[in-house]
Amino acid sequence: MSDRGSRSGLEQRVLAGGAAPLLLACALLAAACANPAGHQGVAMDSLPRSIFAQPGDLHVLTGEWEYVDGEAVDRLTFDEEGNGHYSWKDGRFETRTLIGHTWHGVWFQKENDRDGGFTVEFSPDFSEGEGHWWYSRIETNHAPTQKGGTFHLRRNTAVMNHTDIPPAP
Repeated sequence: MSDRGSRSGLEQRVLAGGAAPLLLACALLAAACANPAGHQGVAMDSLPRSIFAQPGDLHVLTGEWEYVDGEAVDRLTFDEEGNGHYSWKDGRFETRTLIGHTWHGVWFQKENDRDGGFTVEFSPDFSEGEGHWWYSRIETNHAPTQKGGTFHLRRNTAVMNHTDIPPAP
C-alpha cells in the first residue's frame, strides 16, 4: 500500500510553514562550521586592479624603512607607488592595496626562487607597523606548507629628517 499521495498533518504543517529555507540555512551553517575561515593563501596578483590603491594614496609608504625580523634588520626603500627592493636574496615588494592603515602586497626573492604575500597594520601616524608574511610559492611548489612569519616596520626618520633640514642662510 502506498502513502505517496497522503501526508500526515505534521508533515503538511512543516512543509506549509516553510521548512525548506530553515533546512537550507542549517545545511549552510553546518558546511561553514566544517570549514572555518582562517588564513588562506590568496594569489595577490589575482586581485582586480580596480581595488588597488591609487598612487596618490600610497605617499605614506614612500621613502626608507627598516624591516625587523627577529635579529635581522634590512633596509627597504619604497617609491611613490609603494614598490621597492631589499638586499636579502635580491628581493622586492609590490603594493596591492593600502586601505586605511592596512597594507597588502606581495614579495619576490629572485635568488632563492620564492614569493608570497604580506599584510601590515600601521600605527595611526604611519611611522611603524606590525606585519605578517607567508609563502605562495617555493620554486615549483605552488602550495608550500612552510609557515611564514612576523615582522616590524619602522620609518627611517634619520633619513627623513635629514632631507627636511633647510639649507643654511
